[in-house]
Amino acid sequence: MSGQTDVPADAPNQSMNELAFYTLAGAPGSPRDLIQEVHDAEAMGIGACFISERFNIKEAATISGAVGAVSERIGIATAATNHNTRHPLVTAAYASTMHFLTGGRFSLGLGRGIDVFFDALGLPRIRTAELEDFVAVMRRLWQGETVLGHDGPCGRYPFLRLDPDFDEHIPMTFTAFGPNSLALGGRAFDAVVLHTYFTDETTARAVKIVKEAAEKAGRDPADVRVWSCFATIGDHLPYPLRLKKTVGRMATYLQAYGDLMVRTNDWDPDVLARFREDRLVAGFQGALDQKASTAELERVAELIPDAWLAPAATGSPEACVAAIEGQFDLGCDGVILHGAAPADLAPIVAAYRKTRDPARFAHLPANPALAPSPAQSPGFA
Repeated sequence: MSGQTDVPADAPNQSMNELAFYTLAGAPGSPRDLIQEVHDAEAMGIGACFISERFNIKEAATISGAVGAVSERIGIATAATNHNTRHPLVTAAYASTMHFLTGGRFSLGLGRGIDVFFDALGLPRIRTAELEDFVAVMRRLWQGETVLGHDGPCGRYPFLRLDPDFDEHIPMTFTAFGPNSLALGGRAFDAVVLHTYFTDETTARAVKIVKEAAEKAGRDPADVRVWSCFATIGDHLPYPLRLKKTVGRMATYLQAYGDLMVRTNDWDPDVLARFREDRLVAGFQGALDQKASTAELERVAELIPDAWLAPAATGSPEACVAAIEGQFDLGCDGVILHGAAPADLAPIVAAYRKTRDPARFAHLPANPALAPSPAQSPGFA
């Protein structure tokens, strides 16, 4: 793995808190890969590290602790874990441990998950009311409260307490897709992560829903940071890898929740039907981005319109930068350079730094969900 990056020697003082990456993107060979990734990201000045969860070698609490231990400045957020896979006290303690371990750089990020997967595991499907209830319980525990006899949408719990001396603000992130989730993010969470391959129209609409929901809840809309999750796959990468990270990733989304993708972006449902009916797709075992060969992905590429893959940063570093900057123009507060390790992003990040206006983002703290305002915990950045 490469730790060499094309950045100035004083890059640690030039963190770009509007940029982030996902550690262990896709199907990593080992979770230890994150060590080099985090070191590379900090050397390059990438501001935040997001953590996704898969129930194999990417369990979120373990990965979070590892990132916190090997980093010094980078913000950290789960995007996402699910609140129904752990007892609330375990989740609250996980977040408070990360908060103190990192000096306030951590955000607990939640998501709804996939209904079919929860059905298979025997877990209840996640609803809006229980998420909102759960967030309220977390905030009370981090403020040192003892929660007695809780009986609400997120469950019945006779006794919940962390430490009565706590008086902590741990910002929370929500990975949102549909309008109800986006509105929930705006009124109850501190940051919202959008989905990959949102069209420009969908992205602008999503930002508007989040900010308006925050305002209706009596919050400052600017305090709720919206992150674009933007596929960033430069043409300096080998063709098979680019195919896997574009066609393969989109195909996997369509396998898992294609109807939602199509409905959200106002795409043609007949195209999705033809994709699903194709013999290769219908009979494929597993996720296409993990298991399909290059030849199989080339076949799948014929089923996916170019327009569906267009909302991404592709091509030369300069072309990628232009696409990334376009996400800010749509109203996003930050951009997650999705689908690539920091070493793979190096030429794009170097090109971005050359045209970046530092003053535009100087108000953003390292924690990717912390409000861009002076109201921060003492000593925390």
